[in-house]
Amino acid sequence: MRPYEVMVILDVGLDEDVIRATVSRATELITSRGATLGRVDHWGRRRFAYEIKHHNEGYYVVIEATAEPPVMAELDRMLHLADEVIRHKVIRLPDKISGRSRPAKVDAGVGAGGADNSANGE
Repeated sequence: MRPYEVMVILDVGLDEDVIRATVSRATELITSRGATLGRVDHWGRRRFAYEIKHHNEGYYVVIEATAEPPVMAELDRMLHLADEVIRHKVIRLPDKISGRSRPAKVDAGVGAGGADNSANGE
């Protein structure tokens, strides 16, 4: 499983119920495929730096999840097809940022019965 962050920008002209339904549809897709859902952060209405698809504002939502790549590919496809979504981005987070660490490689010469005792003066 890999850590991901998904930013979704929705049309501000939509009702709150439609926005909540779109976000819940995305989170249900993530959890139904065996992934772990993290934070769902509603940033709210923000003004764009430039016009996107004839819109000057959007409703931002950030979703954090830990999932396998096919699950996020399916989410990407679902968000691409949704008419409510102006723009979205799925980003795989590096292990350092997500708080996960990979197991360190073990050197065969140290710790496996072949400890170097020269530092102890032996």
